[in-house]
Amino acid sequence: METWSELPGEGEAELAASFGREAEQLLNWLSGYGADPQGGVTRLLYSDSWAQAQLALAERMKRAGFAVSFDRAGNLFGRLEGEDCDAPAILTGSHIDTVASGGRYDGAYGIIAALLAVEHLQRRFGKPRRSIEVIALAEEEGSRFPMTYWGSGSIAGLYDEGHIEGMRDSTGIEFRQAMKSAGFGNPEQKDCRRSDIALFVELHIEQGIVLERESTSIGIVEAIVGQKRFAIQITGEANHAGTTPMRMRKDALAAAAEMISAVRQSATLHGAPLVATVGRLELEPNVPNVIPGKAAFTVDVRHDDENVLGDFCSRMISEFKAIADYNGVAMAHSLWMDVKPAPMHPALTDLTETICREHRLSYKRMVSGAGHDAQVFQRMCPTAMVFVPSRGGISHSPLEYTSPDDLGRGVYVLGRMLYQLGYAEAYKGGVV
Repeated sequence: METWSELPGEGEAELAASFGREAEQLLNWLSGYGADPQGGVTRLLYSDSWAQAQLALAERMKRAGFAVSFDRAGNLFGRLEGEDCDAPAILTGSHIDTVASGGRYDGAYGIIAALLAVEHLQRRFGKPRRSIEVIALAEEEGSRFPMTYWGSGSIAGLYDEGHIEGMRDSTGIEFRQAMKSAGFGNPEQKDCRRSDIALFVELHIEQGIVLERESTSIGIVEAIVGQKRFAIQITGEANHAGTTPMRMRKDALAAAAEMISAVRQSATLHGAPLVATVGRLELEPNVPNVIPGKAAFTVDVRHDDENVLGDFCSRMISEFKAIADYNGVAMAHSLWMDVKPAPMHPALTDLTETICREHRLSYKRMVSGAGHDAQVFQRMCPTAMVFVPSRGGISHSPLEYTSPDDLGRGVYVLGRMLYQLGYAEAYKGGVV
């Protein structure tokens, strides 16, 4: 078998540029399924636009020569069969769903990049030693139903149909009904759970500003952060704004404001990669001339080290209690999300770095502050995640953008990884 470096034809830069042009064209094509008049894309799980996009991708995979199949949840697979057809397969791709009025790149880029990379490998090298599958995962965002990672979670065995019992979207449509209407959820369809996956590689836009600010082409994700989300309730005493002296008040908002300021200051002093965000604030009675008797807010704290994350949150809650006591109000809290950090596989991150070094691509080892399907697959198989820059760090927006040059470099790196893992010596045991 010839090696990548022995191939005739276009040089590396020209190949990456070609990948970029093709990726942009296909992303523009795919964004037509769920296109909003305002310029965004809305492709919610099991909606008509979602189903049409999956079927269109299935046809595109067939034209590429892949064996195409869906599972019961609606995950789409395009398989390039390997010589060792009994060996666990390499899986690569991302999610097809979007947030409401989202961008063209989030999730979709990982699918299109995988399709282009594997199509190129097949055209140049033929059948791999190990089977490679391109996947368009059914759902990641949780934009329609109150559940995230339904696609990857079903494959990993985290979810089954019991988890969706009685679940409805904001219009009252049941999860199971929506799934059936889209053509899935039938017992005769292929079971979602897989035990034959060797590894998973996800290419994604960064959705942050770091790579662009540092003029870096490739982000090598070492870990996806853990997240703890808290609901904080402050109970004071509603009273007249004009007749209650300042020192006699039990102002729930004043206490909440001190807490919010304190957690921001603590997170800033702690430094990266820890972040803490207050995303929602509610007041009662929320009128101009009444001292707020109740305040409720959320806190989202993220870090890639579980111990650091836990210690910070413990200190935060202790400080909140002290502030509440000082202000003469009651404070209650609940932890409603607790996701552990997900380290990526060291051998795969090292392989990505080696490829970047050998081909003179600037790179940065980094932590992902956003959640991704890779953190679900990380529980079941060796997993890697690779980023390309996002202009202005903007994502989940019609303004989401990554240049064709950056798109192409990402496809190029992914192709190199899949070549090493599926065709070359790494398959024999040198990497994973």
